[in-house]
Amino acid sequence: MANDEQRFLDVLTEYSQDIKSFTGSIWDASDRHFANVAGYVKRHVPENWLPQQARPLPPPPPPPATVTGAYIYYLQDWVSKNRALTAAFVAFVGTGGFLVWRERKKYNRKRRARRASNGARREVVVIAGPPNSPITKSLSLDLERRGFIVYIVCSNMDEEQQVLSESRADVKPLHLDVVDTYGTQKAIERFHHMLTKPHVAFAGASPHNLHLKGVVLVPDLIFPSGPIETVSPELWSDALNAKVLNTIAVTQALLPTICEFKSRVMMLTPSIVASLQPPFHSVETTIVHALEGFLASLRGELGTLDIDVIQFHLGTFDYTNVGPKHHLQRRVSNGPDAWPTTTKALYANNFANQTRVAHSRGVFNHTSSSGSPLRELHNAVFDALTQNRPRKVWRVGRGSVTYDLVANWVPTGVVGWMMGLRRVSLDTTAAPKLEDSVQSWEKVEAIV
Repeated sequence: MANDEQRFLDVLTEYSQDIKSFTGSIWDASDRHFANVAGYVKRHVPENWLPQQARPLPPPPPPPATVTGAYIYYLQDWVSKNRALTAAFVAFVGTGGFLVWRERKKYNRKRRARRASNGARREVVVIAGPPNSPITKSLSLDLERRGFIVYIVCSNMDEEQQVLSESRADVKPLHLDVVDTYGTQKAIERFHHMLTKPHVAFAGASPHNLHLKGVVLVPDLIFPSGPIETVSPELWSDALNAKVLNTIAVTQALLPTICEFKSRVMMLTPSIVASLQPPFHSVETTIVHALEGFLASLRGELGTLDIDVIQFHLGTFDYTNVGPKHHLQRRVSNGPDAWPTTTKALYANNFANQTRVAHSRGVFNHTSSSGSPLRELHNAVFDALTQNRPRKVWRVGRGSVTYDLVANWVPTGVVGWMMGLRRVSLDTTAAPKLEDSVQSWEKVEAIV
């Protein structure tokens, strides 16, 4: 009986396997048939027959590639084989990042003048420069905002009115007419008395004295340009008197007060032309070097008294939001059209080429839309006034460092070629014509 049951079970097992294989074959054939039908429909039916709502969603984007262990292994292997190069790269990036972070922190930090114990202003800064100059105006307003009492040197009533028109309580005129020796002496005595007498800021406040923190010399930045033979002696005389002699006279008048208060002396001079020393800019080159010589001698004398004398080499700045730009535009003594025929033949082309190249690069004009913001100058002047041991020379503004390096390391001929200067053959120029000489003498007689 047991054998019959076992045989029956074996038969059922065989039948079930046959049924399973048969049904699997049927389903596989059905799948292949439906796949063929679907492929036929897909090939012969337009793609847009199905509504947008019924279409299946597009497949999701592939996940971002991740750094696998192989890349990390290759990187570690490269670093282990190039340790010196890796160390140099890390040191360079780390040092550069630290310097950028420090400069940005220094640039954005708050700068405020010290005040008296009662909260009143006590530090005074004297600015000796044209009141209508954008540098003088912006610097005086910035120092006043930072808590200084600012005095601007004025030589006449018109300049005093320009200062008073700013309507700032702590930006005041200081009348110093260096031509009037007696009047200058009296003005300095009044200024000294004002500094030394006790001041009461408000009722009930303790009196305090003022302190002269520094004197900022800002010579006029208007310079005539052109060949030396076209710059008249009157222009030379006016430039030397206004920029050199006036600066020296104002410094002499303030020296006793500077020595008494141990105040710092700072001079702001343009540096690009003085560094490159290009042709057709003899007046500016001469005046800037004369001021630098005067400042070097003054630094040596006041250095024995432990008084700092600081020079600022200025590049180009953006004066978009400060005053009229015409004050900083370089003035030509006489245009090429007014030059004599011989002078025009010798210099006109090079003068025009140099002027065009310089203006396109913002070299000879002290204002440029791509220049540095004036905030850099404001921060530098404040730091020079307040640091314990300030640098003797500060370079501020676009191009102040670059063109100094160019002048020191690049040959003069290469610099002239880059500025568009070319040699002119004397054989191709005509001799001076008689009518040119006659016209020149007629102009002299008309002036006389």
